[in-house]
Amino acid sequence: MSGRLAGKVAVITGGASGIGAACARRFAGEGAKVVITDLQADKGGAVAAEIGGHFMTHEVSDEAQWRSVIADTLSLRGRLDVLVNNAGIIGGGSIEDCDLDNWNRVMAVNVTGTMLGCKHAIPAMKANPGGPAGSIINISSMAGYVGLPGAVAYTASKGAVRLLTKSVAVHCARSYKTIRCNSLHPGAIDTPLNQAAFDASGDPAAMRALFATLQPVGRMATPDEMAACALFLASDDASFVTGSELLADGGWMAAPSPL
Repeated sequence: MSGRLAGKVAVITGGASGIGAACARRFAGEGAKVVITDLQADKGGAVAAEIGGHFMTHEVSDEAQWRSVIADTLSLRGRLDVLVNNAGIIGGGSIEDCDLDNWNRVMAVNVTGTMLGCKHAIPAMKANPGGPAGSIINISSMAGYVGLPGAVAYTASKGAVRLLTKSVAVHCARSYKTIRCNSLHPGAIDTPLNQAAFDASGDPAAMRALFATLQPVGRMATPDEMAACALFLASDDASFVTGSELLADGGWMAAPSPL
């Protein structure tokens, strides 16, 4: 590893599995001190122990818990350089059968959780020794570009994350210059979250095959491939990149197929 994040401190939400865990491992391998947050304490704690990081139980839709996570991170490490707002849930249903409780929960985790992360990370990044600096990476989705008819709440939430990111990026660029915010838009990724959705479909093998063929490269991505994208956005290599959308979807949006 090249140490591209040497000396940096990163908080990664939803870091117990999938893209979050892959980011935690990759960032630690590149020299970052990593704080993992999640509701899955056993899995999150195991990943943190593996990489020599810290784990904190964290409901991302709760503002008081965000205050605690940021304060505890600063107490442990003295600074905050990178935030990956990765925690998210899917939640299915078309507009006609959308359950309001499900809608509200998806919005609370995917949108409010991301907003709160940005809100509370920025003051910490402003106060970093040496002056304001930091990178916020909001995990959106290719669903932030197109409508998935069977997942109205998820689609709406990821579209919101896409534009929330731009608002945050412009605010930070104009106010602090060196605090950046970008969104990462995965296609179909082979994660436990997607596997749970496949299992719920009634025909997991068929759903897995469908999601593989929807992407022109003919397969789903690995979490490690998304972690590599996040690493670029977190690193100084992306010092002039803010308010941008990194689409990592195997060509899906270049040749869209109906769902």
